[in-house]
Amino acid sequence: MSPRGTDWSLAALVAALAVTGGLTLFSGSWVFALHGAAGFALAAVLVWKLRRVRLRRASGVLALSLVALTLFTGWAWSSGARLSGFGYNALNLHGVVGFLLALAVLSHALARAKRPRVRDLSRRQLLVAGGAFVAWELQRPLARLLGWRGADRRYTGSYEVASFRGNAFPTTSWVADAPPPLSGYALRVDGRVRRPLTLSAAELDAGDRVVATLDCTGGFYSTQEWRGIRVAALLARAGARGDHVSAVSVTGYRWSFSADDDRLLLATHVGGEPLSHGHGAPVRLVAPGRRGFQWVKWVVRLEVRDTPDLGAPASTVWSSFVPKL
Repeated sequence: MSPRGTDWSLAALVAALAVTGGLTLFSGSWVFALHGAAGFALAAVLVWKLRRVRLRRASGVLALSLVALTLFTGWAWSSGARLSGFGYNALNLHGVVGFLLALAVLSHALARAKRPRVRDLSRRQLLVAGGAFVAWELQRPLARLLGWRGADRRYTGSYEVASFRGNAFPTTSWVADAPPPLSGYALRVDGRVRRPLTLSAAELDAGDRVVATLDCTGGFYSTQEWRGIRVAALLARAGARGDHVSAVSVTGYRWSFSADDDRLLLATHVGGEPLSHGHGAPVRLVAPGRRGFQWVKWVVRLEVRDTPDLGAPASTVWSSFVPKL
């Protein structure tokens, strides 16, 4: 593998890791496979790189440190090590260090990159790619053989916590959403509807049930039986005329879904217990197949729309810093 081919392979792998790492927020088993294989490939190409260079500059030492920390924190989390630092677990640290690594590689490429050439491509790159996928396939059986905790993680990398134990699973919120307990609660169903609705929490306990897994991007999952009312039933009562629905929290946080998704549930209970405040009482969204940050808590409004709510991702940033509704 030529020096230029090695450098471009490293850059391409870091870019692939950054993209797939971002996509893991929205699940998809193939994304996690690509991310894991790219990590093994990065480790292999890094060894090749270090065989031919000596680190003489501070920038080189910093880059190597970021790569090493990214690989180490990813390996530690997937292996089941209970590692933490600065109040964050290994998965959170992996994301932060990986982001810094991507920025460093991008800035380096913009400043000093030389165009790749056809002759910089070789069979070694293909061998590395194939070997990386084999290593990714073998890592879970190996972890099981060694008795590591990582063998029991979900395909997303999350570890099971307090399934079917009601409110016992962890309470987490995106950024710093922490509203006081809601009083005088009412849910509004409006937007593109024929009959706007206003419903109390008691009216939302319709007895509809679903068993679904909340998979948090913070690294845990919990499977629970949820009880409440199906969103599809509320939209039918309201005479929805749009194709999309946004679930809006009292904090201003919101997320958009297809109005045809009949799996969505507004839950008032979990495991036979009324939801605790930390878990979104009196009502939270249950969105099977979606990551935990899309399970909106403290829902006060369903807005029916003609188009997806493109502002929803931005609400994940500013919702913690605006006056509550």
